[in-house]
Amino acid sequence: MFTGLIDDVGTIEAVAETEAGREFRIRTRYTGLVEGESIACDGVCLTVRDFGPVGGVPDGGSWFTVAAVVTTLGRTALDEWAEGRGVNLERAMRVGDRLGGHLVQGHVDGVGTVRSVERRGDAWLIDVDVPAEIDVLLVPHGSICVDGVSLTVNALPAPGVLQLSIIEYTHRHTTLGRRGAGDRVHLEADVVGKYVQRLLAPYAASLSRV
Repeated sequence: MFTGLIDDVGTIEAVAETEAGREFRIRTRYTGLVEGESIACDGVCLTVRDFGPVGGVPDGGSWFTVAAVVTTLGRTALDEWAEGRGVNLERAMRVGDRLGGHLVQGHVDGVGTVRSVERRGDAWLIDVDVPAEIDVLLVPHGSICVDGVSLTVNALPAPGVLQLSIIEYTHRHTTLGRRGAGDRVHLEADVVGKYVQRLLAPYAASLSRV
């Protein structure tokens, strides 16, 4: 479980095809990594396979590897990841941690495409084309996770379009400040909305037959 509050932007140092899947080696400022722990990478919950200190210096940051299997590659934009790419990172929350964002599982529901980015005053407005299955779960001022970042739905300007308002801090401390029209982003809808949709589905189906 995560909160959607990014605490590091890592850099992909290498990409390789292995028996475990497509493997990414990511450099981070994290220390004290543990084999098998979960890290959200651009909102995708992945498992640390191995790790080590950068340059052999314990306090100089670390590198770690994660692997994406074919199912993950098919549901995300990880097939576009290449050496040098910045990646939003968040380690799994611990019991007792502050929940500053919202409940994020690291399970990507779909991939959206940035339609436009516009600077307006002290914020950046980002419009994103979203799949229909995510669009029905969005509500104004509700929560949405985009590339691992907990954000508020600023507006729904048209069917299938999500508008985000990015503050200066988020623009500077995550990769969302680097996104432009045509870029694909990972989307995870609010888990509460997904459960409500699932629970109400049988009743909605019966009403439609009346």
